[in-house]
Amino acid sequence: MRPAVVVTGGAGFIGRNLVEALNQRGEANIYIVDSLGQGEKWRNLKGLAFEDIWEISDFRRRIGTDSLPEISTIFHLGACSATDEQDADFLLDNNFRTTREICEWSLRKGARFIYASSAATYGDGEHGYDDSDENTPRLSPMNMYGYSKHMFDLWALRHGLLKSIAGIKYFNVFGPGEDHKGPMRSVVSKAFSQITANGKVQLFRSHRPEYADGEQVRDFVYVRDAVAQTLYYHDNPSVSGLFNCGSGTASSWKRLALAVFAALGREPCLEFIDMPDAIRGKYQYHTLADTRKARSSGFTRPFLGLENAVRYYVQGFLAPNPKGSNGANPHAAEA
Repeated sequence: MRPAVVVTGGAGFIGRNLVEALNQRGEANIYIVDSLGQGEKWRNLKGLAFEDIWEISDFRRRIGTDSLPEISTIFHLGACSATDEQDADFLLDNNFRTTREICEWSLRKGARFIYASSAATYGDGEHGYDDSDENTPRLSPMNMYGYSKHMFDLWALRHGLLKSIAGIKYFNVFGPGEDHKGPMRSVVSKAFSQITANGKVQLFRSHRPEYADGEQVRDFVYVRDAVAQTLYYHDNPSVSGLFNCGSGTASSWKRLALAVFAALGREPCLEFIDMPDAIRGKYQYHTLADTRKARSSGFTRPFLGLENAVRYYVQGFLAPNPKGSNGANPHAAEA
């Protein structure tokens, strides 16, 4: 049997789609590390082939006692990704120290280590969205989640480890497998629910004069594309460093919502609401991945355009009796 692959966060959003893509390649010697809790997250495991699932504390114990099977690659995608999480000590342990432990074990054992950083490390974009080593120390995240991710990026950079490992700064990823995220799921998923319930979509009103309501922009990424870029670093172990995972296109929330209406064949109806005070001062009005470093590394696969990706997701997965594109699963078409 070939060495195993570990996917932390494998029952989560991107992780679940990554395991599916590995299965499509014929890989089933996979260990998932995740916490299922009492919610519906377990449903993401349906249809996946894997050896076992470990809770994170069990995985850390196995690392500490060196009682893991032979492993070729660890995809460390598991983390607390709630941007409004207030428990800083929890984030430090879960997102920073755990990542260090897994990274150090991987390097000792010669296993490939690929981990999820975050576009939240860029803060308000004051220093741009350049993923170079020179720019990384200048970044100033706006919330503790982003800072916990940034801490590991800085630690890896300071110790010269980015020459051996790959970190991926995912921008706004959406697609199947995110239902369990509740309020943290994508606006595509939320918009679908709002439209089917009451025929309209609520978006945050702009509180900055240079942005019209709904014209705040993000770099939206379909999960299939995020998985393809993640697997690129698995297939090319000589490619290391921090890399943005984004489309390289900034699209407005309004454009995104209109794409959902179009996918459903509904007339648009938008309602703008005030942004909660708790997040108003930490809100990103503009994100845009600088993709030059990833592209120059050899990752040349094109991403789906926003409207096509939204249509695939809505018609193929969210709508009643979804059939995907031309009756097939569009997400499974390429990985």
